[in-house]
Order: sequence, then C-alpha cells, then structure tokens
Amino acid sequence: MDYKVGLLGRILLLAVSLFLLSYFILNGAGVFAISLFIILVLAQIIFLLGYAESSFKKVRQFLNNIKQDNYSNVYPVKFDGTDTDDLHIEFNAILAKLKEDQAEKEANYQYFRSVFQHLSIGLITFDEEGKVQIVNTAAKRMLSIQQLGNIAEVEKINKELHIAIHTLRTGGSELIKIAHPDGIMQLSVYVIELVLRDVKFKLVSLQNIQSELEEKEMEAWQNLVRVLTHEIMNSIAPISSLASTVKGDIESKIDANAPIEASDLEDYLMAISTIEKRSEGMINFVSDFRSLAHIPTPKFQAIRLKLLFDQLEVLLQNQFDANQIQFIKRVEPQDLILFGDQTLIEQVLINLIQNAIQAVEDTVTRMVSLKAFIDESGKIIIEISDSGKGIEEEALGKIFIPFFTTKKKGSGIGLSLSKQIMRRHKGNIQVKSKLGEGSTFKLIFNA
Repeated sequence: MDYKVGLLGRILLLAVSLFLLSYFILNGAGVFAISLFIILVLAQIIFLLGYAESSFKKVRQFLNNIKQDNYSNVYPVKFDGTDTDDLHIEFNAILAKLKEDQAEKEANYQYFRSVFQHLSIGLITFDEEGKVQIVNTAAKRMLSIQQLGNIAEVEKINKELHIAIHTLRTGGSELIKIAHPDGIMQLSVYVIELVLRDVKFKLVSLQNIQSELEEKEMEAWQNLVRVLTHEIMNSIAPISSLASTVKGDIESKIDANAPIEASDLEDYLMAISTIEKRSEGMINFVSDFRSLAHIPTPKFQAIRLKLLFDQLEVLLQNQFDANQIQFIKRVEPQDLILFGDQTLIEQVLINLIQNAIQAVEDTVTRMVSLKAFIDESGKIIIEISDSGKGIEEEALGKIFIPFFTTKKKGSGIGLSLSKQIMRRHKGNIQVKSKLGEGSTFKLIFNA
C-alpha cells in the first residue's frame, strides 16, 4: 500500500473515532461504550505512530549501514509503484554505488600496497607518536628485521639511523653506515614530512647505495691515479733526464781525467737549480694533495652572514679597487644566521670570490655579487656570481675534480676542497655558467 494513502487512512480513522468518542461523551453514553472508544483511540494513536516511525527506522538503518561500511543489505522491491518501493530502490542504488566505490578503493589500496612492498627502496611511514603504519620488504631486509611496531626500535639496530630519522626534515638526506649479515651497507636516508587528515607523519626512504659508491670510488681512484701519474711523470721525467745528462758528462770528464771548466760548472749549477725547482714543485704538489685529504672536522657555531660578508668585503677591497670591480652584497633577511664552521665557510667564500675576480679580469663589465637568502624549501643559500666570460660546458663537469684547472696558474684543488668542506656541513655546491654571461656558484645548506 502507498505510504501516504496508508497514513491518511489512519489519520481519517482516528478522526472518526475521536468524533464518535466526543459524541458518546456529550450524549451520556454508557461507561462501557466510552471506555471502549478511548481504548480504540489510544490503539489507533499507537498504530499511527508505529506506522510513521517505520519509515524513519528504515532511514536510520540505512544510515547505520553506511556508517558501519555495511553495504551488503538489500531492501525488498515489489515494483508496485508505492513510495516505499521507490525508497527501497533508491536505498539499494546508493548502497550498490557505495559498495562499488569501496571495492575500487580497496583494489587501489591493495595495488599501491603491493607496489610499496615490492619497491627496491626501503620505505617506512610512522606518526607523531612513532607508531609505524607501513614498512616494506626492502626496509625489513636492509634492517634485518621481521616486524617494526614503533620507530624507536630502530635505535637498537643503529643509533645514527635513529637520530637521522628524527632530526631530518623534509628534503633532508644523510648517508649512514649500517652493519648487515651481507656486509657493511651505505644507506642514503631521505625524509618527507606529510599531513593527512590533520595527522602528521613521516615517510622515510632507505636506499642502499653501496655498489654505486664503490663504483664511484673506483672511478675516483682511477682519475686520481691518472692525475697523480701525469703530474709526477711531468716532474720526474725532466729531473731524471737532466740528472742523467749531468752524471754522464761528469763521468766522462773523470774517465778522461779532464779539468772541469768554469762554463761547465755554470751548466751543472743551472742543471742542479732546475732539479731543485722541479723538486720544490713536486713538494708543493704533495702538500696540496695532503691538504685535500685532511680537512678538519667543522666546529659548528652561529654565523651572522651579514657580518661575515662585511668582513670579506674589507678583506678583498684592495683587489676590487685595483681591478675596478663592482662588488654587490645582499643578505635577506638581514639577521640571517647560518650554523657552521666560520673558518671553513670563509675559506670557501674567499676561494670562490678570488675565482670570480680572476674571471672578470678580461671583461668590460666587471661585477661580482655575493648574496644569501632562504629558498622556498627552507634551505639557506649563498650565491657567488660574476660577469666573466663563463665556463665551457666540457669543463663544467670536471671543475670539482682534484687538480683539474682551466687557469694557467693554479693548483686545481680550490673547488674540490670547497666541495669537501660543503659535504662536511651536510650541504652541497652547484654551478651554473653561460659563455659570455658569467658564472654563479651556489652553496646549499640544509637548514
């Protein structure tokens, strides 16, 4: 029966009963008849409320099913065109759509979870309280564990890794050595901080780069041996040749018992002087190599960059004036503070500014700029730019290699030394250059 028809019929019946009850009371009908009609009216009111409540019960049941993610219930449909039938059809359509969406969401979740688990990079997610939500197979293999309930358990595996996970911020990375049954592993630890539904959590990625490091290390050793061999042979060959010539000449005179002329002594003196100079060159080369291999551990302190830039300007003002160079310095904000070793950072900046000064020597517009700022990711950036002739593209990939230089005079260790100092500060150094427009060296500090 249609819901509205049934409701109107019950209201009409109740109205008739109330009318008859009033009529009997006013005309002094017997107690039995009046009591019977009172009971009848009360019963009709109860049935009317029950009938009206039945539709609300169905709606409440429908909403409870949605709240509890229970989409399996099916409401009966008789196809009789009643409002109740229409309501059941709508309920069933909504539940079917929600069930389909739930199945799709579950399929997507399982898909991404499967991808997450089979990645070769170790991944761990945990909330502010340290509770681990997901740890994939690669992470378990790297950490030699079966399960990980709380991120604090990592401290038992490796303290350095535990500290890195908690101290690193979004975009921060660190290299950690960790003992493993298969040998020592070098893990690159990268952290991202996320907020999902007002809940903060961290995503930590662990990548074993041991093989890549070993390959790069072998390549670096080969390059180093090649450079050393080249430099040593360039110095030893003329020394050996000259010494052999002098030795042969002296031996021939001794065998002939011939006197040594003054002109011969001058030649010998010149030869010995040449050998001495080349030997000093070798000593300086070895000294440069030692300085490259023995960089002190940074002593971190607060550095006011504006004050540091002012000191550098005073230190290098004579060179700027002598070469007619316009020096521009800028710090934003003015009170920007960097935590690092002031002596080492100063050494890097002096080296880069000196390179910039040399780069603009043969140009019409001579400008060197030094600026510091905070980028969009919260990192402190120091840029040293010049208006020089730029660096050739082929040389750009080699300028940080020890002993490589594009200058006629230079040891070729300044930039490689600067790069190592930046690595000691958990930072990096990058360069951009365009021929005819100049170069920009960027020091990046992970704040």
